[in-house]
This record gives sequence, C-alpha cells and structure tokens, in this order.
Amino acid sequence: MQHFVLGTAGHVDHGKTSLVKALTGIDTDRLKEEKERGITIELGFASLALPSGPTLGIVDVPGHEKFIKHMVAGAAGIDLVLMVVAADEGIMPQTKEHLHICSLLGITTGLVALTKTDLVEPDWLDLVRSEIADYLQGTFLAGAPVVPVSAVNGTGVKELLTCLDETVARLKEKADDGIFRLPIDRIFTMKGFGTVVTGTLISDRIKVGEDIQILPENISARIRGIQVHNAPVEEAFSGQRTAINLQGIEKSTLERGNVLVRPQTVWPTQRLDVYFEYLDANTRKLKNRALVRLHTGTTEIMTRMVLLEADELSPGQKCFAQLNLASEDVVVAGDHFVLRSYSPVTTIGGGLILDPQPGKHKRKNKKILEDLQILRDGTLAQKIPVLLDRAGFGGITSRALALRTGVHVKKVRDALEKLFSSHQAVLLSSEDATSLSARLYAQLEELITRSLADYHQKNPLTAGISKEELKAALADTVSVRLFNMVLAGLGKKEIIVSDKDNIRLASHHVQLAVDEDALHLSIASTYAQAGLAPPSLSDVLGHFKDQKAKAQTIVKLMLKDGELIKINEDLCFARAALEKLRDEYKAQLIRDGQATPASFKDLTGLSRKFIIPLMEYFDASKLTVRVGDHRILREKI
Repeated sequence: MQHFVLGTAGHVDHGKTSLVKALTGIDTDRLKEEKERGITIELGFASLALPSGPTLGIVDVPGHEKFIKHMVAGAAGIDLVLMVVAADEGIMPQTKEHLHICSLLGITTGLVALTKTDLVEPDWLDLVRSEIADYLQGTFLAGAPVVPVSAVNGTGVKELLTCLDETVARLKEKADDGIFRLPIDRIFTMKGFGTVVTGTLISDRIKVGEDIQILPENISARIRGIQVHNAPVEEAFSGQRTAINLQGIEKSTLERGNVLVRPQTVWPTQRLDVYFEYLDANTRKLKNRALVRLHTGTTEIMTRMVLLEADELSPGQKCFAQLNLASEDVVVAGDHFVLRSYSPVTTIGGGLILDPQPGKHKRKNKKILEDLQILRDGTLAQKIPVLLDRAGFGGITSRALALRTGVHVKKVRDALEKLFSSHQAVLLSSEDATSLSARLYAQLEELITRSLADYHQKNPLTAGISKEELKAALADTVSVRLFNMVLAGLGKKEIIVSDKDNIRLASHHVQLAVDEDALHLSIASTYAQAGLAPPSLSDVLGHFKDQKAKAQTIVKLMLKDGELIKINEDLCFARAALEKLRDEYKAQLIRDGQATPASFKDLTGLSRKFIIPLMEYFDASKLTVRVGDHRILREKI
C-alpha cells in the first residue's frame, strides 16, 4: 500500500491552516498562542482520506519568517507540497523562500491552492493566477494545477480534493530499501501511556516491541505502541506520519531534532561531505569557511562551510563542500539539507549529503573531487570502492557502508559479494562483515615485500626478519588480523617464506663474501676440533676482535642453519659432535637403565663444567627425564 505525506507551504496569513481544516475538519493550530495571534507557530498535523481510498498525512507548517526553521523541520520527509497563495496578496517573500526550501529538500511534485478568493474580483483573480504561473516557470511546480479556493464559503474545496487525489495517484512510492529513521518533530505525554513522539518515517519500517536507539544522545528504548492517522497499528512503513509510544522514557530527555534508529545502524557525525547549490536569488558571493545554519531532518546546527573547489561561490553556482558542525547530527548519505545564513537569517541554498562520516579533506584536491563525483553520480558498486579506500587499512563494516551509501545493509552485502568475486574488495572479517579495499590490500602486500627487500639488503647475512619487527615497521592502522592475512596470501603466492616467527623473501638466500666465508670456516673449524669441550662463545668471538660484528652474525646464521647448537648463553657445540654424543648416551641408558653425572663423565671424560649443561640439554630436548639424582630415557616413562 502506498503511503504519502503532504506538506503545506506559503507566506504567513495566506490561509494554510484554514484550508487544512476545510479539507479535513481538523484545526492544526493547537497552541493557545496560535489561537490568540491567529498564526501558526508550531507544526500541525492532520490526515485526509482521499476519494480513491488512500489516506494522506498532512504537515501544516508555519509561514512567518521567524518560524522558518519549523517549516524546514516539517518539510523534511514530505512527498508533495501544497503551495498556498492568497488571492488578495499574491507571491510574497515566504512564498519564494518556502518554494526554495522544498526544491532543496528534493520535493518534485505539488500543486497550488489560490486561497481567499472570496476577497477579490474575478478579474483580479485571473491576474494573480497569471502571476503565479509566470513565477513558477523553471521551478518544480512549473505547470502545476492552480486551484482557486475559499475556506470561508467552501468554494473550490471539492475541486482541490479531486486535484489532490489525481496528483497523489501519479506519485511513485518510495523504494523501501533504506535505513530505518524517524526524526522527531513533536514530543508529548499521554495519560496512561507515557511519552509519545511523532515524525515522518523516512525509510524502512518498524514494529511494536522493537528496540530502538535515540540519537545523538544514544538513549535506548522499546516501542510500546504505534499509531498512524490516529489509529493503532502493529507496524508503520516508510512515508507514513507516525506516532510512537516509547517505553520507559521521560519526555524531558528528548527534544526535536532527535532521531529514532535501530541499534547500531546509524552513528552521529560532526562532519559532512555534500554537494551544494547556492541559490541564484542570493545577492552576494559566499566565501569559504562561512558560518551558516544547517537544517537536516528536524534539527538546526551552526556549521562552518569549507568550499572544496573554489574560494567563493557566486549566486546560482554549485560545488562540493565539507560541513564542520558545532554539534552532532544524525543523517545518512542521500539525505537533503538546507543552509540558511548566520545573520540576517535567510535561506541561501542546500543540496545532497554524499558522505556522513568523512575524514578531513584538503581543498582543491583532484582525487577527493573525483571521489565526490562518484559518490554523487555513481552506482552502488562504484561508490563502495571509494568508501573502502576512505576507510583505510582498518576496513569498514557492511552496516557502516549502508550508512555511507544510504541503502539497506542487504543491498550493500549483495554488492560486496560481487566486488569480492571481481577482486575489487577483500573480506577482512566475517564476524562483523568488515571489508577492505582491494587496492589497499595490494598496497600492503607491496609494502611488506618492499620492507623485506630493504631488510635483506641491509642485513645480507641474516636469513629473515621477525614477524614482530616487520609488523612494527607498518602503519599503526594495520591490524594483526590483516597483517597475518597478507602474510598468508604472500606465502601462498610463494613470494615470502615463513619459518616459525621468521619472515623472508622466497628469493633471499644468505651468500657469504670471500672474507665472510673464511670467517665461517674458521669458526666451524674451532668448534669441530674442540668436540665436546668447546671454548665459550665469548672467547670464540673475542678471537676475531677486528671482525666481531661479522663473527656474531655468522654464529647466528650457523645457529639458525643448525650447524651449531646452543645449549646455554655461552656454550655452543658443533652439531656432529652432539649427535654422536646423543647416540652414545642413548646406548648407555639402554644398557644401564639410568645415568648419573658420574656415569656420564665415564662416557665422555668431560669435567663438571660440561657435564651438567649437557645432561640438562638432553633433558630439554626430550631424550631423558630426571628422576631423583639420575636420568632415564623419556620413552620408557
């Protein structure tokens, strides 16, 4: 079923509220001050049953210039506008401003009610109709029906109702593929029910009993009841004027501008990337970093505007910009916004939100402007790679992508699957559906490969670098998960080799220079000749005073290759000597059933300086196990 909302617009005292009452029987001016002053101050709401069957929600907005921000709040979320122009006055300042605001908010359909026809002569009425038709040329209301009507005597009310019905029948229902949001435009308390909020449900749907978040305050609540057109329902849909009864929430904790969302689907922001239109009705240029008033949904926020393409804008020009907000806003990509000047307060322009969670940009940057153009004009499959790049090495969840593209998370996941298949994106974590830019993944592969090549060049005698040291050389934003994933991928491609905690390029092999080879032979000869009674490691290195650093590197290499075996901090043995001793020691244990330091001395002829470390080494290498003051073969346990 289709659900649409009609918004009134027009100059103060042109009869908007009286016309709504004539159509619906509902007086939307509910405040005492409104009754006394005879003007609308706050937003009013009514519903209208159309002849063809659908019920139309109506938002009656204030016309006075002092209450224009309430008008902007009411216009957010409406589908068509009823522009009200009094026959005795014609086009007036707020007529023009309201028309600008509706256009900036993306409203493309409407009609005109020419009110107070009972106050003018037929000739004057024809003149005003002609004036309206001329003024509307070039606007979204060009060619729209202009219906003369009088709320006083009822003339034209029936014709206006028929025209509304025909206009609504031509509207296309909004695609219900967005993220649930309901900007609050009214808060009140009902006896026996508690706090009730109203607003236009912008996208998706919501049911009784669901948990919601209220942003930007991050208040959790549950939906106790829902009403649409004053009737209780179990579920409300996109495009409906909706009243929601919140369980356990005090009225004082809420205010207009708050937004109802599903938990963890939308996050507040203080920076926006936008495409901005500076109205040609302006009389002066707009300079970079101008202070302006931002209107989105039902909120107004002071904002600093950074022009990304130029130092100033002339009336009628459009550009990409970044808005820096004084307080948090709750928006989604694709939302429309309106900007009003700081002082005097007038509507100066508006446009479209392209990214609600951007980083800070440099002005006049070609890459940033190209990305913004894609975010404005591209398909979902084109936008996602841009946002993946913007997310950096940390990646981005599918829910965050939904926020930054303005579409339902299911559509985002479907698009990601295709990007994974075409190798334009990489799945970093299935737990929270975090994805990474394929370009950044390849960049990290190249960075790791280059880091290894640089390390090998500086340390030709070292087989590789530790994982910890390699990770420390990368950006802090590279997680352990991503680092290990890239290492595994490079290993599968046989670009690198991982040996426990040591990483090297597959093409890297230690090659000793002539003098280094001689040094290696000398150290190897020292240990081979010493057998089971080698000199201490410090004595060996001390023998090569002028080449101590190289000698240390060669010993490390010999230890890594297994040519030497280190049994404590200062004692190394040639592998061949230890392997021969291992065989002899095992044979003794099999023959005698056990070994003591004394029997080990008889076997080797060594002093206690070597006996104890060697017996402990064979314990540690799992040949023997100590039982009391003797050893036995571990395999016998």
